[in-house]
Amino acid sequence: MNLTHHFLIATPNLADSLFSGSVVYVCEHNENGAMGIIINKPSPIGMEVVFASSGNRIPERFIDHFVMMGGPVQVDRGFVVHTPIGNWQSTLSITDDTAISTSRDVIESLAKDERINKAILSIGYSSWTKGQLEREIAENAWLVAPADSHILFDTPIEEKHGAALSKLGINAVNLMNGVGYA
Repeated sequence: MNLTHHFLIATPNLADSLFSGSVVYVCEHNENGAMGIIINKPSPIGMEVVFASSGNRIPERFIDHFVMMGGPVQVDRGFVVHTPIGNWQSTLSITDDTAISTSRDVIESLAKDERINKAILSIGYSSWTKGQLEREIAENAWLVAPADSHILFDTPIEEKHGAALSKLGINAVNLMNGVGYA
């Protein structure tokens, strides 16, 4: 199973407060584990802070946008999921046109040119050790859906969870906590 470029959608069985109601974009999944970014949990940090800290004005396309709480790992570090991939100092390709970068040159480019069409910034990321994600899926903590760039980059934050569920034909009101028996 390779869930790279998929969404993990938290079910009501997932009691962890950070992950409750979250949608995680899986950036890498292999035999050693998985890594992803929560795409629907905004931090209190507005994008204007990111650009101001690099000495740049915020581009109009990022006004009123927030940095996401990507997960509980390395919360002191920034991550940028973006399209197209480009040529940056520290980048992991996810698909032929989507990547995740951690280098400052990506932020500079976002501020100064249009080489990056779309981007989500996060502080921290989510990770799972070998076999952990597979166990959590088997325990009904996560639903899995193919990723969709429209949901990833263009859907408003408050609609991402419902939009990801709709890819599976599920309405959020139909999800229940627990297991039933007949």
